[in-house]
Amino acid sequence: MPPKAKITRDMIIAAAFETARQSGAENINARTVSEKLNCSTQPVMYHFATIEELKRAAYEKTNEYHTEYLMDIPDAEENVMLGIGLNYIRFAVEETNLFRFLFQSGFVAENSLLDMINSEELLPVISVMQEGMNMDMEQAKEVFITLALFVHGYASIIANNSLEYDEKLITTHLERVYTGAVLAVQEEKSPKEE
Repeated sequence: MPPKAKITRDMIIAAAFETARQSGAENINARTVSEKLNCSTQPVMYHFATIEELKRAAYEKTNEYHTEYLMDIPDAEENVMLGIGLNYIRFAVEETNLFRFLFQSGFVAENSLLDMINSEELLPVISVMQEGMNMDMEQAKEVFITLALFVHGYASIIANNSLEYDEKLITTHLERVYTGAVLAVQEEKSPKEE
């Protein structure tokens, strides 16, 4: 008889991620993960002292997947922020359980909007915005915050089945919010004529 395949930590995290994806993070437990791996619960509990620890690892994997998803913009030269915004909303439609895990489960990594805006992970996105809009970093952050709040609200409403996904309409709304935020920041920047 061949030896049993060794169940690794990464395999367990991948199984927990798939559990969250298919049936929601609330269903991540030793039994559901071990069933996905066709093993006993022993390897799961060997690698993770608690289910909370396993959920945190699955959350990190979900967050990495989300970041890759957001940055997959076919026409990146057009408007990176609109592409990211549309992908964010599309993620809520296509990966509803993962969206809820990331943003509605209490596992969020940042404690506040300010923490998120100042995180190193977001710096490349804001830098691209800054260059594209010919603004300083603080102005680009202001535009980003406005767009992020709008996009997150839209995505949350869709993820909770309160709104139908209409990409054309959403794109129009995103363009308006983006244009309005840029104009507002530019107006604040220019000296007022008296």
